Amino acid sequence: MYRIEWGINNNANTARVSRISIQTEKIGILLIDGYPLIPFSCVVDALRVANRLSESELYEWEYFAPNGDPVSASSGILVPTLPLTEAKNLVTLVICAPNTAQHFTDASTLNILKSLDRQGVNLGSVSSGSFLLAKAGLLDNCRCTIHWENIPVFKELYPQIDVTFTLYEIDQKRFTCSGGTAALDMMLKLIENQYGRVLAQEISRQFQHDRIRTEIDSQQMADRIDLAMRAPRLIDVIKLMESNIEVPLSLPSIANQCNLSLRQIERLFHKYRSMTPSQYYLSLRLTHAKQLLLNTTSSVIDISIATGFETQSYFTACYRKVFGQSPRSHRSQVATERQG
Repeated sequence: MYRIEWGINNNANTARVSRISIQTEKIGILLIDGYPLIPFSCVVDALRVANRLSESELYEWEYFAPNGDPVSASSGILVPTLPLTEAKNLVTLVICAPNTAQHFTDASTLNILKSLDRQGVNLGSVSSGSFLLAKAGLLDNCRCTIHWENIPVFKELYPQIDVTFTLYEIDQKRFTCSGGTAALDMMLKLIENQYGRVLAQEISRQFQHDRIRTEIDSQQMADRIDLAMRAPRLIDVIKLMESNIEVPLSLPSIANQCNLSLRQIERLFHKYRSMTPSQYYLSLRLTHAKQLLLNTTSSVIDISIATGFETQSYFTACYRKVFGQSPRSHRSQVATERQG
């Protein structure tokens, strides 16, 4: 068997065969009843497409369950499995579990996870399987993440674990993600770490995935939950800003409606967002503008009006300062990448 190494030659993607023999990586996928289908599919299809594009069996995989019975996804789709006790010669085990996984109590499964860890198997989760790894004591010295809905419970149950609000975490022999399509980003990053960025980008393109999000990208709602726990008064200010994008409110008006002084608001934003209230409000409007620009056919002038800018020229200047290019150039670039 030969390893396919991907490279770039004259701005075109090329593949060349290296005479370095490789061992196909055997991956186990542990399914817990009620598991979400999207992250499961992201794992399997990322591996499948990696094999297809590389024209090599980089990966093979098997499905496991605690008792070997067919396991039902939350959508009702059944997947045949093998008992976890038959998981042999694995390099990696991926856990896919439902958001009720904090109630998982099967001691035999947890013991097998510990045994696999002692064998040097890479252990990870693409959904709420982080709960299983935590119950088995396998996340105590690692950064990890989980879906934002589960973070408050996870922190309460495992205060000693460093849980983040990122989309995914890869830390030594552990990898965890927040579920959903974040599983695809994590799998692409794992493949990139093994076989290079160009192959990972080619796989991403197959799924019409605009970009491979990084480990530092935050979950959309997790940061809000974290902020609500630490600074609930700032949440009121942010919600008011988000509700008034097209016709922005003045800061005195916001302060008055939230029963705060301007100085209090400034201190809150400095402490929790490291910026001024005006800078944060502007970033909200520009982020909203970017979503309209890249996902609708609205004109640039209409988008500038919809996000509270008095002139198109001022909107363009602000957009270029934050995103590094003009709105028209950004839209054209993304459209080209999507067509490619």
